[in-house]
Amino acid sequence: MLTVLVDYDSGNLHSAEKAFQRMAAETGGGDILVTSRPEDVARADRIVLPGDGAFPACRRALGDVGGLFEAIEEAVTRKARPFLGICVGMQMMATWGREYSDTRGFDWVGGEVVRITPADPALKVPHMGWNDLVIDHPHPVLSGIGTGDHAYFVHSYHFRVADPAQRLAHVDYAGDVTAIIGRGTMVGTQFHPEKSQATGLRLIANFLQWNP
Repeated sequence: MLTVLVDYDSGNLHSAEKAFQRMAAETGGGDILVTSRPEDVARADRIVLPGDGAFPACRRALGDVGGLFEAIEEAVTRKARPFLGICVGMQMMATWGREYSDTRGFDWVGGEVVRITPADPALKVPHMGWNDLVIDHPHPVLSGIGTGDHAYFVHSYHFRVADPAQRLAHVDYAGDVTAIIGRGTMVGTQFHPEKSQATGLRLIANFLQWNP
């Protein structure tokens, strides 16, 4: 069983790799490989796409690695390999990103990524730090994770999901902010599971054992 963490120079993968290796060892979840090679993605049983920074820069960087996005899309949309997008990796699953300029996403989960606008002007953007999850829909990747469990966020934009059934969890930041999305064999987290302690490690372990 091979889980690939896609490396396209858009995020520090060290802490994510450590967290995935730890949970793979604890759950018998197989091998973890950090790679930018399309051929590794093609043979992966599970795919994780992290992303830090701005949506357009991440989308461009992913497209700059020849054949990489095509390999991800083939594996996820045609072969139904389980997929986890993290932070901007999750945002790119949207139809559109509205950060700086309108940028096409993967259009795997309908919706757009827009700036967070808290109703309380005292709340700062970026939304940064710990926040309590509110679970909207049960999902195997959320097994053992409940409303009130907290996760670690750092972001200024959030995913406005077109179909409410595909928003699995949100947080309250003077208004709803999407925390977890899911459709079919794909899930995405706005927060960083590798920085979210018990909640994040539980989600990683669940993902490594998920057989949709």
